Amino acid sequence: MACAIRLAGAGRQVTVLEQADVPGGRAGRLTDGGYAFDTGPTVLTMPDLVDDTLAAVGENRADWLELVRLDPSYRAHFPDGSTLDIRESTAGTAAEIARVCGPREADGFLRFADYARRMYEIEWNSFIDRNFDSPVDLLGRDLARLAAAGGFRRLGPKIGNFFRDPRTRRIFSFQSLYAGVAPDRALALYSVISYLDTVAGVFFPRGGVHALPTALAGAATKHGVDIRYGRTVTEVELAGSRARAVRTADGERIAADVVVLNPDLPVAYRDLLHRPLRRPLRYSPSCVLLHLGATARYRGAAHHNIHFGTAWRRTFRQIIDAGELMSDPSLLVCNPTATDPSLAPAGGQTYYVLAPAPNLTAGIDWPAIGERYADDLLETLEQRGYRGLTAATAVRHTVTPADWARAGMAAGTPFAAAHLFSQTGPLRPGNLAPGLDNVVFVGSGTQPGVGVPMVLVSARLAAERVTGRQR
Repeated sequence: MACAIRLAGAGRQVTVLEQADVPGGRAGRLTDGGYAFDTGPTVLTMPDLVDDTLAAVGENRADWLELVRLDPSYRAHFPDGSTLDIRESTAGTAAEIARVCGPREADGFLRFADYARRMYEIEWNSFIDRNFDSPVDLLGRDLARLAAAGGFRRLGPKIGNFFRDPRTRRIFSFQSLYAGVAPDRALALYSVISYLDTVAGVFFPRGGVHALPTALAGAATKHGVDIRYGRTVTEVELAGSRARAVRTADGERIAADVVVLNPDLPVAYRDLLHRPLRRPLRYSPSCVLLHLGATARYRGAAHHNIHFGTAWRRTFRQIIDAGELMSDPSLLVCNPTATDPSLAPAGGQTYYVLAPAPNLTAGIDWPAIGERYADDLLETLEQRGYRGLTAATAVRHTVTPADWARAGMAAGTPFAAAHLFSQTGPLRPGNLAPGLDNVVFVGSGTQPGVGVPMVLVSARLAAERVTGRQR
């Protein structure tokens, strides 16, 4: 949708073929019994990227979307019973850390915030918000600055330069799992994710994160984009080095001068282009999601809650290296109705429980164990303060890696290819299809990577492959 808006703003005639009945892809919507659930992202950062997208067609975000800045952004719950809030302001977070962990850790956070902000400033224009045609494009003054700042060191040890308390080390490094890599293996340049999550601010759209693609679809339609829902594309018709059309499951042929592909990149190559990837990819871990509609409300729960288990490094070894379920789970629990009660019927609450899990390369029989594992997760939540949640649950939907695969995600993970060094920046699959003159990729499988901000950036980069630079 974001790419369509940019192309329309540049004067192109755009048709969007959407397999679902609503916009959003992974940021979809599930409704049941009066409860409304976001099916994908729950965290929205960098709202200026939304502004920039809508500005491409002369629209203002306030006319399409209402955002609430969350305070706290996160509430961390630790095995010793302590909790720590990441507050709206840097000073507020420092005060909270001083209260829970002492003044030395608070000082470490202020130094970390400065460091992460500097990393963001170095990385954004040179390494994130730009198209790469070759790894050679990476060479330059900012590469030296990034190396001098320790960006190519490991994130875990770098975090240790600022924090000594295991609680603060966890809350400022767990974000590397979004990129598919354990903190001790992730590059320190991914501290930019922690910066966005814990310093720059977390926002929530009224109506849920799905309100964002709904807003983009509305703006796109207003400016002439032809959005056709319920259309499954089965093939990109090729003639030599050019795409000529796309074909749909119902037999329609739609001619095109340019084709922009948004499905998961390896799946697009396999199923639509019928071409192999130039090299095999290593995929991020997956997750199991529980969507719960319940009558129970918990005073100790914020909008976003991270419940850390006692295990830490062992957890990453289990889900990434051994292909095993977490024996001592760390869980993300979102309670969106704490911010927007309209997402549930009167007296109801929605809960979104995310448990990191191995992707399908581990060979786990998810159809056989999925619901049983969901039961285990609910039992863990009961033990961690959500007493009575199982009995209070009126609506429950379980999403496993097998479900992600059925939805068209390679290796059954919604987090795409892992951000290993060999799959980062210009080494990540590019947004141009090699050997084809007019096929462009957009989304988390291509550059710059995973997450709502990166996907919005990918939309701009993909559009610029068609129109040239339109800043």
